Amino acid sequence: MRFVTPLIPCVFLARRKRFFVDVRLADGSELTVHCPNSGSMKGCLEPEAPAWISDSGNPKRALRHTLELMRVGGAHLLLNTQRPNALAEEAIRAGTLLSGYPDIQREVRYGTENSRVDLHLSGPSGQVFVEVKNVTMGTPDGLCRFPDAVTERGTKHLRELMGVVAAGHRAVLLFCVSRDDAQRVQPADDIDPVYGQALRAAAAAGVEIMAWRLAITPEEVRFDRPVPVELP
Repeated sequence: MRFVTPLIPCVFLARRKRFFVDVRLADGSELTVHCPNSGSMKGCLEPEAPAWISDSGNPKRALRHTLELMRVGGAHLLLNTQRPNALAEEAIRAGTLLSGYPDIQREVRYGTENSRVDLHLSGPSGQVFVEVKNVTMGTPDGLCRFPDAVTERGTKHLRELMGVVAAGHRAVLLFCVSRDDAQRVQPADDIDPVYGQALRAAAAAGVEIMAWRLAITPEEVRFDRPVPVELP
């Protein structure tokens, strides 16, 4: 996924409330931009860290610009949580992962809890239900963990995926690891032990747990390579 409009370099200053971020531009002026990330962004909010924002080109929008990337501790991070689903679809269409399913739909209703699956794949081999989770919390040694806050919605999705397997279909939980220093992924049991238990139960029930690290530059973001998911 290439950024159609060049990103604007800046410096991260602070996050105000959930969806507002203050940055400093190259000319020294400060700007409040949209933060499309509802998580805690734990470990990502480093003052004076290099950042990149996109310009919607729409002067009527309340916040015209959007936070896209940051560089924290030498790692590039994708912080726009509206991107991972599109990146996953792009990788599937390119045959990078889950090949053999030519029909791809987004936000298809499924399950028993009024859910919408991120990606529904179908083809001669059957159906695949894919939930995509964005991972940004990590440490310098390459350990990334999810979630960075309690996620009842994430736990619900795991229950739905287990139901998919019970119905005879293929179910995948795909961790989109949005930092280019990632080496492995684990559940953040100290933050949400219920999710950690549900993740292990889902794996035992036949839900496929995958993690792919992104390659991230201010010009392009793409799926790079798989990294192991550890369930200690």
